[in-house]
Amino acid sequence: MFNQIFRYTKRSLARSAENALESAYQAALKIKNLEIDHFQGKKITLQNGVHSERVFTYFQGELKSNLKIIDLKLTQFKTSQYFNNLFSNHKQNYNYDSNNQKITLSQSLIIEKLDFIDQIVNKYLQESDTNPKQVPNLSKNTKNPVIDIPAGDDKKLETVSDKTSVLPRSFLRTLTKIKDEINPDSQDTEEELINRFRRSKYKTAVSVKFLLFLIIIPILVHNISKIAIGRTFIDPYFANHQEIVFINQDLQEEALNELRIFEENLELKTMIGLMPELTPEEREINIQEKAQELAQNYRRQSANAIKNIFSDILAFIAFAIILVSSRQELQILKSFLDELIYGLSDSAKAFLIILFTDIFVGFHSPHGWEIVLESVARHFGLAENRDFNFLFIATFPVILDTVLKYWIFRYLNRISPSAVATYKNMNES
Repeated sequence: MFNQIFRYTKRSLARSAENALESAYQAALKIKNLEIDHFQGKKITLQNGVHSERVFTYFQGELKSNLKIIDLKLTQFKTSQYFNNLFSNHKQNYNYDSNNQKITLSQSLIIEKLDFIDQIVNKYLQESDTNPKQVPNLSKNTKNPVIDIPAGDDKKLETVSDKTSVLPRSFLRTLTKIKDEINPDSQDTEEELINRFRRSKYKTAVSVKFLLFLIIIPILVHNISKIAIGRTFIDPYFANHQEIVFINQDLQEEALNELRIFEENLELKTMIGLMPELTPEEREINIQEKAQELAQNYRRQSANAIKNIFSDILAFIAFAIILVSSRQELQILKSFLDELIYGLSDSAKAFLIILFTDIFVGFHSPHGWEIVLESVARHFGLAENRDFNFLFIATFPVILDTVLKYWIFRYLNRISPSAVATYKNMNES
């Protein structure tokens, strides 16, 4: 079972790396074909072509789109290769397909494609021949180029929470939109709308994929490590030490309570005639069988709790590695979430704030926190500490409520004062 999961994971990562590199290579080929067909094999600039500004705007959009694809796919290629090497126990750069055939990722072919991509991308790292507004800048890491914000397009990754203003931002955005639409000298309105749509589409795609990546990879690492650690260390240890049944006092009390209920059920069924009266020997045999069943069940729970500790640590490490190695995706995700949250209507913002506060810091929240703490303790096989639970419930919701009020006062009150007013009215009614 573990070998199948391991091989499937390696196969998926190898396929992902191969497809990502091929997509980046095809995008670079498209740029190269544009240069050959329309710009005499030179860099895509207005000076190297014989096209009008409107036609050049179309080629400029194609260039930006393909550069973004290259950036995204090279990031995906680097991440897939990293985890493929992490899961690999040897240095050969290959995997297997569904028919158990070896998939060879030739090192020379990878280098050849990356070199070609670098030749294309490096042309647009320099700003000497082009207006910075025409071509997006890339970072100097040619193996994994990162699209920077072109001059004049600072709004690309600028989030709503980055800046505040005396007037509501929605009011300022409306005035800016009206000014651009009625300005007869504005020639960039249509182009700006197209570019804004492309940026939004790119940001949404990257954010959704990155969120799925943040969820799937830690879960995958957790399950694989749990199976591997369990079969290698935990299960053999518990099999060789049958005397270990309970890892904390709470589990033992639960087992004793279940056994007591079983004895009482036997006596009740005998008294009401649902089963014949048992001799003391038969009664003792039934109780012993139930006790053995409970011992096996709680031994599995104890082993599973220890597995959870190690697998959760490894999953957290994988999660941290993704965050550290994906700074650009994290910045794009923050921008996407900011626009998503601050773009809601005032009533929707107020509704979400009230829902959040009532669940986590409201009058009935202590009951929910008790369930959460009990579940966490059971997950890790820890004995429940009532004093710690009461201390946590008495302090953490208060801290959370203070942070929320500070956020409302410091940011939301300046960015969207109407939402704060709506929140106060809904909260007081």
